[in-house]
Amino acid sequence: MQTLLDNQIIAIEKIQKYKVGALFMEMGTGKTRTAYELIKSVECDGLVWLTPFQNKSNIGAEIEKWGGLANVHIIGIETLSSSNRVYLEVTKLLTEGNYFLVVDESLKIKNFEAIRTKRIIELGKLCDYKLILNGTPLTRNLLDVWSQFEFLSPKILNMGLSEFKNTFCEYTTITKRIGYMEFTKEFISKYHNVEHLYSMISHYVYECDLSLSVKQKYEDESYELSEEEMERYKFIKEKYLNNEKLQFLNNNIFLELTQKMQHDYCLSEGKFELLEKILSKVDKSKVLIYTKYIASREEINKRYPNIKVLSYGMHSFGLNLQDYNTTIYFDKTFDYSQMIQSRFRTYRTGQELDCTYYSMTGNVGLEKMINENINKKQSLLDYFKQVGVEQIKKEL
Repeated sequence: MQTLLDNQIIAIEKIQKYKVGALFMEMGTGKTRTAYELIKSVECDGLVWLTPFQNKSNIGAEIEKWGGLANVHIIGIETLSSSNRVYLEVTKLLTEGNYFLVVDESLKIKNFEAIRTKRIIELGKLCDYKLILNGTPLTRNLLDVWSQFEFLSPKILNMGLSEFKNTFCEYTTITKRIGYMEFTKEFISKYHNVEHLYSMISHYVYECDLSLSVKQKYEDESYELSEEEMERYKFIKEKYLNNEKLQFLNNNIFLELTQKMQHDYCLSEGKFELLEKILSKVDKSKVLIYTKYIASREEINKRYPNIKVLSYGMHSFGLNLQDYNTTIYFDKTFDYSQMIQSRFRTYRTGQELDCTYYSMTGNVGLEKMINENINKKQSLLDYFKQVGVEQIKKEL
């Protein structure tokens, strides 16, 4: 079994002093292994691990990798909020036994009005041992802190939400009148007593940034669509991108349009010529290829059966792939978080080689638009709303 790293040992020694704790460890620093060791160090009847649904199989594999645990229940946070049956089953389980409760991606419980937040806090009342995990440092939005530490233990902050807001937040109220209707909304304009808040929670928190001796390198490689592919691309654009149709469908068709345009050229032979060029200069046994469409994935698997092909939705979160060091984005994703998460599948603790990421960019406006919005951490739909139909037409 792999030896614990210094940061993991420090985290375990700190959190072990208490029955509850928060691991705010950046992606790639080994927080799952750290949590596993903390769970293994106490006597419990079992483990309930709440995590985003797409992470369930990955968490189970990681636990088995480190030696396994008895009586493990891994539950999707989305399922917990949408299914009364599952919520009641977990409640019954925790009521009848002494379980260790883990909430992975703890920012999922930041909204205190959400059903999932209320349910997770209620479940927390049934357990003595609790951990929250997140792949980013402690949030700058102080309101997120209240929900997470209310789950760990109400005794840590020892104040309700209203008192917390009055103690640490200053609000600005804006009122707008539209016709005969008046709308009022509050915005947090300033925080107070931040040092005092951190002193209240610091005993229970371990934060860690990723620091590796290996480097990350980003390459943007270009390919060209054929004349026939370009004609189909233009046809789809002209067919769907018009004011009348967009207004009729309340603009919801815009994302469908861009998906359809991208899907139409996903198997462009120009892409495969570029892919072959990239593969010719790297170690194929250490290559990951990310795709967005089933057609892309199936065709690459057919042409390159020995190369690992992943999809953004299923494989950009949670996987530990430090044995690979070259990532190729065959289809672009519109989702910034998927892109960042995918990079940390290889650039993580245990990686011994420099990591290279190849972005394949076609000679159409949509590809450039996706690149620019990813760099700005902005969604395509937000950009569409910002610039309007005519500007989008020019750029596409």
